[in-house]
Amino acid sequence: MTARRLAFEDVVVGDDVPELRKGPLTSAHLMRWSAATENWHRIHYDFPFAVERDRLPGLLIHGDLKLQFVFQCLIRWAGDGGWVWKVAVQFRDISLAGETLTIWARVADKKRAGQFGLVKLVVGMRNEHAKESIQGSAVVAPPYADGSAVPYPFQPGDAVGAFEEPA
Repeated sequence: MTARRLAFEDVVVGDDVPELRKGPLTSAHLMRWSAATENWHRIHYDFPFAVERDRLPGLLIHGDLKLQFVFQCLIRWAGDGGWVWKVAVQFRDISLAGETLTIWARVADKKRAGQFGLVKLVVGMRNEHAKESIQGSAVVAPPYADGSAVPYPFQPGDAVGAFEEPA
């Protein structure tokens, strides 16, 4: 299998990034994430506690798990030669066990920046009922078609001022 490489020249403002779907997420997924991150708040794995004591509608999907899904979507799109530089999101609503989450992104702008390009994206997450729980932005640095991969560790250099901070 050949690794996919995104080239700056192939990015078109207004294009959608391939969506990433996760779920339906179960209490087992949430318990495993709780164990991996040592986040033992019972609202993520103890249904009676979450519903009866905290009066929530169900088990909450961890915010950091949802953020990890955003990064996974962007990293897949950036490919082997690119770099996810900045991500800024707002958590707008809760997500519950049993939901299927769709992570999406759309190209908002692009600029040349020295040895690589920069692509600004609008990002979000919705469930199967179209309820948006995350909104934000990101900046990804893809290589030029005839250039080498964006170096690791990523050094933005004079590209720092190319875009305002993600909102």
